[in-house]
Amino acid sequence: MSVRLGLDARLYYGPANSGAPTELTNVKDVTLNLEKAEADVTTRANNGWRATVGTLKDASIEFQMVWDTEDSGFAAIRQAFLNDTPLDFRVLSGPSDDPEAEGLLATCAVFSFTRNEALEEAITVDVTIKPTYAQNPPSWVNGGP
Repeated sequence: MSVRLGLDARLYYGPANSGAPTELTNVKDVTLNLEKAEADVTTRANNGWRATVGTLKDASIEFQMVWDTEDSGFAAIRQAFLNDTPLDFRVLSGPSDDPEAEGLLATCAVFSFTRNEALEEAITVDVTIKPTYAQNPPSWVNGGP
């Protein structure tokens, strides 16, 4: 069994259709939410049992960044939010050159860019991104050369 720690995972970004080549290092906790909608396909043949099949998949990526206007990743995400510009993101369980690393690659829109100003902490921003209409649909990818 190969256990992976969250601190070894990686988040990458880049312009739309770039494959997200640049590591985003100014991030704290990252959450990749994957869900599937469902449709009821129950018939009388199911002997009184409900039958369900999966339909469309849904994804969102949530993370926190330190408010650092000199950080290029922070600036790119802020601009993507303010200008409604999509970016590519890869959420991998390890470095991009690790063939065992895996995760989601998708062109995303930034839907939430919430600034937090805790009294005794650095200013941070909570970011939520979701796949958007793009040339390439979301895909599950592996790292490696």
